[in-house]
Amino acid sequence: MTLTTSPQFRTASIYVVIAVVWIWFSDRALEWMVHDPQRLTWLQSLKGWLFVLGSGVLLYAMVGHAVRRLAVANAELVAGNEQSLRVLVEAMDARHKETSDHSDRVTRMSVGLGRLAGMKDEALRNLRFGALLHDIGKLALPDAILIKPGKLDEAETALMRTHPKIGHDMLQKVGFLRAASDVPYSHHERWDGAGYPQGLRGEAIPLAARVFSVVDVWDALSHPRVYKPAWPQDEVIAYLRQVAGSQLDPHLVALFLNHLDELKLLAHAETGAPSGS
Repeated sequence: MTLTTSPQFRTASIYVVIAVVWIWFSDRALEWMVHDPQRLTWLQSLKGWLFVLGSGVLLYAMVGHAVRRLAVANAELVAGNEQSLRVLVEAMDARHKETSDHSDRVTRMSVGLGRLAGMKDEALRNLRFGALLHDIGKLALPDAILIKPGKLDEAETALMRTHPKIGHDMLQKVGFLRAASDVPYSHHERWDGAGYPQGLRGEAIPLAARVFSVVDVWDALSHPRVYKPAWPQDEVIAYLRQVAGSQLDPHLVALFLNHLDELKLLAHAETGAPSGS
């Protein structure tokens, strides 16, 4: 049977043992070397100050070690969660008959554009997970709508437009994904307020969703879908410029086009460590 102890118990135990050993041996050493009471008192005070200084250094090192171990464990947990999500997303892409690597591709590009837009740390992590799961709500929709080669009718369109709210509600049930729901919920909003499901306008649309929308439009037009062939790049760029200020955030469109070459390199990079870490 293996006996396990908590990190705080181990840290406290090590500190107590070192403190006891220091106090006992240093007292014995001073009593052996110094016989003048006045000098002994002065040296005891000095020893006390040295003990305080040494304790501070020791505790700093021990706490730092514990924090680093916790950070590593947390990173491994996040990476494990992300790998599990990627398996789900690959199944979604296959079901939706998306182009190969679609979700990973738009995720990498979104994180790249988000970083250029000034997003950092937790915001980038939420953008990464949100982009990866942007269409999670479509799991609740029938294949007849998802992979229909022609135009959707009015009833089908209304049903399709429920997937952002469905996706948002799904992510709200998972603690570490709640803050990542901006992209699934709001990536069909429009800069001019004519989008769905909430009809948000301009900067009222979360930044993560505005970033992702630019990338998603570029990706949707640049790659073939069941209902259309891929567009030539010059036509895709012209379209993005055309809808900047109506469908898409004009500042983010300009930023995207100014860095298109480097973002396309991210699109074709192989999946590895989380790009938002």
